[in-house]
Amino acid sequence: MSQESNKRNETKPPRFNNRPGGGEDPQAPKKGPRFSIYWVYAIIFAVLIGFQLFGPLTPNMAKTNELELKNMIAKGEVEKYMIIDNRKVVRVYLTAAGIKSNEVKLKEVSGKIPEKGPHMSFKITSGDAFKKEMSDYYKENPTVQQVVFDVDNERDWFGGILQFLLPVLLFVGIWILLMRKMGGGAGGGGGPGGIFSIGKSKATLFDKGTKVNITFADVAGLDEAKVEVMEIVDFLKNPKKYTNLGGKIPKGALLIGPPGTGKTLLAKAVAGEAQVPFFSLSGSDFVEMFVGVGASRVRDLFKQAREKAPCIIFIDEIDAIGRARGKNAMMSNDERESTLNQLLVEMDGFGTDVGIIVLAATNRPDVLDTALLRPGRFDRQITIDKPDLVGREAIFKVHLKPIKISKTLDIHKLAEQTPGFAGADIANVCNEAALIAARKNKEAVDMSDFQDAVDRVIGGLEKKNKIISPEEKKIIAYHEAGHAICGWYLEHAYPLLKVTIVPRGTAALGYAQYTPKEQYLYNIDQLTDQICMTLGGRASEQIFFNKISTGAQNDLQQITRIAYSMVTVYGMNDKVGNVSFYDPQQETAFTKPYSDETAKLIDNEVRKLIDDAYEKTKDLLTVKKADVEKLANALLEREVLFQSDVEALIGKRPFEEKKPLVDEVTVDEPVEEAIPVAEPKKEEEKSTDEQAGNIGLAPTI
Repeated sequence: MSQESNKRNETKPPRFNNRPGGGEDPQAPKKGPRFSIYWVYAIIFAVLIGFQLFGPLTPNMAKTNELELKNMIAKGEVEKYMIIDNRKVVRVYLTAAGIKSNEVKLKEVSGKIPEKGPHMSFKITSGDAFKKEMSDYYKENPTVQQVVFDVDNERDWFGGILQFLLPVLLFVGIWILLMRKMGGGAGGGGGPGGIFSIGKSKATLFDKGTKVNITFADVAGLDEAKVEVMEIVDFLKNPKKYTNLGGKIPKGALLIGPPGTGKTLLAKAVAGEAQVPFFSLSGSDFVEMFVGVGASRVRDLFKQAREKAPCIIFIDEIDAIGRARGKNAMMSNDERESTLNQLLVEMDGFGTDVGIIVLAATNRPDVLDTALLRPGRFDRQITIDKPDLVGREAIFKVHLKPIKISKTLDIHKLAEQTPGFAGADIANVCNEAALIAARKNKEAVDMSDFQDAVDRVIGGLEKKNKIISPEEKKIIAYHEAGHAICGWYLEHAYPLLKVTIVPRGTAALGYAQYTPKEQYLYNIDQLTDQICMTLGGRASEQIFFNKISTGAQNDLQQITRIAYSMVTVYGMNDKVGNVSFYDPQQETAFTKPYSDETAKLIDNEVRKLIDDAYEKTKDLLTVKKADVEKLANALLEREVLFQSDVEALIGKRPFEEKKPLVDEVTVDEPVEEAIPVAEPKKEEEKSTDEQAGNIGLAPTI
């Protein structure tokens, strides 16, 4: 609900100490030279490779060949030669005459002539083949004096060692590389401990010496939740205040709420206010591909926490490891369940005087294991809903602090015009408004910039260059006029703010926007009027063109959800009765708690409900046909109509209303979903027909 204020001009906070025992930041640059043991391994490995390729150290020898050897033997220049059989090499020892005759070649090798041989060498294919060839040479040349030769094998110590060590070293190197990559820097990441620290906790520690710039003053719109967590902080600071009366501090608190409502921000504020060690990590930090790592990290986390007690542990997105066990055998995960079991034991295994408090956040409380939610583990469940009018106004004030705003900006009006917005949505609106004002080279952000920002967040980017034929534009105008007239003349419909045929986003070619009432209970009349208003576009097309288009696809999705919820969830049908078939704990949608006959009855009643609403809508638009034409023609001419424009065209709304929230330059807001639906709302892929012309209501926030 509230978001972290953008403190742009502040200095960067100091780097937090995230090592369990304190000390230096592992990311800080190290002083002085570093010499890694890996260099020693690399040098040894290179030496072994060199010996394998080039053999032991031998004197430099000139290169020769078999033909030259025979010529030198015929001249009496060869003293002897040696066949190194295992290396397939012949080494030649020259006489004094041979040295003198080949003086130039020998000096080219090392600059000097070696006193002792060997002086020359050349490679052969086989020792036996070479001996046979030399024997044949002597037979063919009986006058040539035979030269003495030896056959030897050099011992290859390094070759044998290398053949044994190379596979081992290669395997160890690959293993270390995988551990450094996949371990994600476990236990400090690639630092001391290396592969052996994979089971260490990856929690970031904010100790007493570190400063967190978020405080409770930066958290707006969460007054009730702040009271709950501030009590926990106060207990850690002043425990005797509660223990003197016999009270015990809760062992854990679970923050529950939709995305963007400020759960993590509230935890950051606790870290900034508590002045006790604060361990922060995500539920996914426990998950690893290796068996037993998750449970090991849980044990290490609580071991560190006991050493730092009193302290707070914050686990964000705890549903990553806290899902219910054993409900679905097909999707069970033994590693995740063992991690959860270890967490359950640790949370309920330490005494109340240890002073370890566990905070956790999730937006999926329905999937959590019941053992995790029981008192003694998470004693408190703090629900954080989307902000009301007062909360939105407070959140706007927080996010507008770093923005240069116009003196005429009405923050209260902004809060009134953004129902259903969470804190993250409000932060996005403020940022978009500042960017739009900067694009227009303004010195301050005014109301028109915020109106454009809300339009941008709700409807998407305006498609100014989208080519729409005159026939399509006329259909869009009558479609949106039908929505507007139904909302104008239906008592329980939401007040109209704006209707437009300007295309926005990926598929919306136009939409009508309203101000939903902030209410929690709905009766049958209210829901029926919502269905009729949503069907106004389709009914208008039927009346004026005697045909329907694909533009009502989004409208039909909304009324289908509402109608099925009325019949199957809220018991608003006489034939189906006062029953509810919605079970939030149900793991799969393949099972249903009713028979096929009941399913058929439900389908028939939903169709009857929608058909009756459609006939009611057509009757209303037939009576108000002239008003629809007035609005459609005005839309074709001006493209955008505000509430005051509609009043000027067809008169004031015939029901009691509050003072209008907007004037000619007001911000707009689409129709919000009429009731909470049975299933979480999912974004569906748009069909080709919808992309061709979705002119229904803009998607709800």
